[in-house]
Amino acid sequence: MSQIKVDTVICINGSILIVYYTPGQCWQFRVISSTGEVFGEQKLYYTARAALKIGLSWLKDEV
Repeated sequence: MSQIKVDTVICINGSILIVYYTPGQCWQFRVISSTGEVFGEQKLYYTARAALKIGLSWLKDEV
């Protein structure tokens, strides 16, 4: 069983930002656009705050 911890879910202008933690993968984020496309990188962040900061910048660029 995979243990994923969701820290943050934010919806802005129809897009959703999710910040989550997986063991061995550290913190990551994904952006789901209003059309259902999923964006993100395989980069690892050591804190939820760091992943959130980068995720918000992605969301700003996508919207």
